[in-house]
Amino acid sequence: MTGKVLLEAIQTAKAAGIFEDLYGPGQAETARRRYAGLIEGILPEAQGEDLRVFTAAGRTELGGNHTDHNRGKVLAASIQLDSVAIVARRQDKKVFFRSTGYPDVSVNLAKADGTSDLASKPEERGSTESLVRGIAAELTRRGVDVGGFSANAASTVLPGSGLSSSAAVEVLFGRIFDSLYDGGKRSALELAQIGQIAENTYFGKPCGLMDQTACASGGAVAIDFEDPPHPKVKQINFDLASAGYALCVVDTHGSHADLTPDYAAIPAEMKAVAGFFGKEVLRELTLEQVLAKAPEIRKAAGDRSLLRAIHFFSENRRVDAMLAALEKRAIIDFLDLVNRSGDSSWELLQNIYSPKHPEEQGVSTALALTRNFIETEAAGLGACRVHGGGFAGAIQVYIPLDRMDAYKLKMEAVFGANSVTVLRIRSTGAAELCF
Repeated sequence: MTGKVLLEAIQTAKAAGIFEDLYGPGQAETARRRYAGLIEGILPEAQGEDLRVFTAAGRTELGGNHTDHNRGKVLAASIQLDSVAIVARRQDKKVFFRSTGYPDVSVNLAKADGTSDLASKPEERGSTESLVRGIAAELTRRGVDVGGFSANAASTVLPGSGLSSSAAVEVLFGRIFDSLYDGGKRSALELAQIGQIAENTYFGKPCGLMDQTACASGGAVAIDFEDPPHPKVKQINFDLASAGYALCVVDTHGSHADLTPDYAAIPAEMKAVAGFFGKEVLRELTLEQVLAKAPEIRKAAGDRSLLRAIHFFSENRRVDAMLAALEKRAIIDFLDLVNRSGDSSWELLQNIYSPKHPEEQGVSTALALTRNFIETEAAGLGACRVHGGGFAGAIQVYIPLDRMDAYKLKMEAVFGANSVTVLRIRSTGAAELCF
């Protein structure tokens, strides 16, 4: 559609239905204004061009904290917060990506002589440019003749909150390239794998696959990474509202600067324990094997490595139990397991604050305040745990619906206005929208 036609299309009843499915009842008008602003913003650069609309969801981790990189099990879900892009295909190999609140991204996928320029560049490491080039390179390796595009985008995925703003952008790029140049045939899982490869090898972060899979898939999913090329992804029913609970995150606004070594140490230390047995990852072992060699592991890899390995095995078992509880609609059992997951992350995984900055413990404070609220003002009903990578950022909280307003008021008095965000699970992951 041209910009004029697309502006008209988002005003229709069909568009209202799409928006409410993505963002919830009563959100159509807010979504229309957001999309209209993006369309109008790209029009000067794409007059008369065919414009296309893409979305990729943020995600919330429901269970399986730091298990995916050792081929573990997780529960996760796509949420209503997303990255949206209005896109025009280009005739050259240049990608221009503008996103509200962020520096413009410009990447040329070809050299001056017209040949491909898809190799990793040291100067792009750690940047959005590296993700664009890495995703284009991986799609090219898979046989896609990738070209350029211009995009005007905006994201409501809160950065630094564990909702995977970076993974959402990765699968958004993947879906754009795939739809423009290969008919949109890639599955959500393949887009996730492509994004992970780009983040690992081009961006330089040793992430697992959970974030990208959840952002791309839509709905709530159980994922088993035992066979990395072929993870098992199972859709699950996750309807908290009918059970009387709200799901939210509390952003403690802690800085993520210089935390990459902390994140990287977790998979490295878990794999050091696996390496003690001549294995690559912990999934190739059992807890019993590890505990039987605890004295030797302490000497070879250190106490923290051993504790993090114990977390991996206990968290894997919890994911199975959490899935069983959800399938039986046993919400109290599920919430108890959420609390146990939080305890394990705090005590064993130790990703609640950075050991480099023990004076900064926003996540610990948020957890302590939430536990107190649940015990004293919610009749002991609810649960909380660290959310995402940890060390700074957000916690995840389950609160009875009738106590949500009181909880929000109390937490925002400490962490600031809009630090509490209620989440809604949405059925659409990374997709092209057709109005």
